[in-house]
Amino acid sequence: MLPATHTPAPAAELEALLAQRFAQRTLVLNDSHQAIRETGSGPAVVLLHGIGSGAGSWLEVALQLGQHARVVAWDAPGYGDSTPLPPLAPKAENYAERLFQTLDALNIEHCLLVGHSLGAITAAAFARLHPQRVRRLVLISPAQGYGDPARDIQRQQVRKKRITALEQLGIAQMAAQRSAAMLSPHPSVKALEWVRWNMARLNPQGYRQAIELLCGDHLLRHAPLAVPCEVHCGEADGITAPETCLSLAKALGAPFTLIPDAGHASPIEQPCLVAGRLAFALKESLTGSVQ
Repeated sequence: MLPATHTPAPAAELEALLAQRFAQRTLVLNDSHQAIRETGSGPAVVLLHGIGSGAGSWLEVALQLGQHARVVAWDAPGYGDSTPLPPLAPKAENYAERLFQTLDALNIEHCLLVGHSLGAITAAAFARLHPQRVRRLVLISPAQGYGDPARDIQRQQVRKKRITALEQLGIAQMAAQRSAAMLSPHPSVKALEWVRWNMARLNPQGYRQAIELLCGDHLLRHAPLAVPCEVHCGEADGITAPETCLSLAKALGAPFTLIPDAGHASPIEQPCLVAGRLAFALKESLTGSVQ
């Protein structure tokens, strides 16, 4: 195993690119700080990452989209330099309120809103609460959540497993052990290292709050949606399996497509394909087309 202080070459190159072309800045909101990364200009695309990641995971997607859009990715509350939310066990509405404040601070009136994994629950909640701010909703490998009372046993098991892993392994070991599960069976070295780099930067407090969101809420609580929506999933996703994402898409009345040669972290593993899907969704949102 490489020493914790050593960054493998592909990740070091991406880290340098992140600083140069998708740099972080911190917004001062009413009662909190919110870290974002931004590139490009034009119609807004807002990217919400998953539970084991951060704004940096969108780097290559953002650089492609930034050629014809204003692309903003946040570090969710409690991630990176973003202030955690006040509740110990926040609901999606709490994350959606922070997102509302963030978009106001950025003077973004309308956006294509993209939620990956756990970020999909926040995205769906925001679209339900503020449909006038969302041109179109894109969910990539959406986490369903375990907050439905019918999933109570599974909820308890998942919560215990994740908190135990955090307490016994710590963030660094979790990143080392879980990174491969985020990708397809034969990922590139670059993709594996970038998943690990992002996961290794989790903050325990923010991660604990995200566990509570995952286990205490569920995406379909925020349905039906009043905005156009589409669902995508990596064809080799072993975390939010394609059949589960398809069922969720049907429940939302949304079109569904697979992302070839990708696992759960498709924005890292197949950034060109994901950027292409988002560019098309942006075009659809601006022309008013509905699939």
